Amino acid sequence: MDSKQRFSERVEAYVKYRPDYPKAAMDYLYAEAGLNAVSEIADIGAGTGIFSRLLLERGSQVIAIEPNDDMRGAADKQLGSNPSFRSIAAPAEHTGLPDASVGAVVCAQAFHWFDREAAHTEFKRILKPGAPVILIWNNRLTSGTPFLEAYEQMLLTYGTDYSQVNHRNTTNVETEELQDFFGKGNMAFAKFPNHQLFDFEGVSGRLNSSSYVPSPDQENYAPMMDELRRIFDRTAKDGRISFDYETEIYWGKL
Repeated sequence: MDSKQRFSERVEAYVKYRPDYPKAAMDYLYAEAGLNAVSEIADIGAGTGIFSRLLLERGSQVIAIEPNDDMRGAADKQLGSNPSFRSIAAPAEHTGLPDASVGAVVCAQAFHWFDREAAHTEFKRILKPGAPVILIWNNRLTSGTPFLEAYEQMLLTYGTDYSQVNHRNTTNVETEELQDFFGKGNMAFAKFPNHQLFDFEGVSGRLNSSSYVPSPDQENYAPMMDELRRIFDRTAKDGRISFDYETEIYWGKL
């Protein structure tokens, strides 16, 4: 499937059930990565605007670059009334922004879908001299609790192409490879805990926001949901489970 269209049918679940980014991570970006001094930020692969909203709340001006019409429409619906926000229908590799026009590039939960070499060239073109690039992911933990381990096994069993598009594989988000993107010695790294507490409706919605799980019209969907129900009933405490992440930030100058 075209990566730019993978989430078209999952926008509602994405808006409702995908995680925010922790306050400590945002504090770090504004204190350490220099976003406090930036006038306009390009949020590339902005999706439904989850990260754009957090940037706007900090007083930044945001240009959301998103090629998927449905996801960008969700961002416009939520954020379009804010005069500090505008969106552009464009891919990461060809944003349409002027040369040396933005004070930072951020990519939240999106960089692994890009053509890395072309994105590198485009980022260098649109960034002002010395401006940072920030790559951020909420990495779902796959071990540490009975729920996390059973959920991961469920995805391996029922996921449509989970092993291929799980961002840990598609990005090869390894420190050495990202250092190559930034240039040796130019990358900083920080990590923060993050989590969501879900009842069964919430964890069902979180599952269905993922592009690599069956849709309701596919034969593996019903058995997958039955398995999720069994996992939830077995591992929930007081009717809730903790969906745990590590928020990872890689940033530097190109």
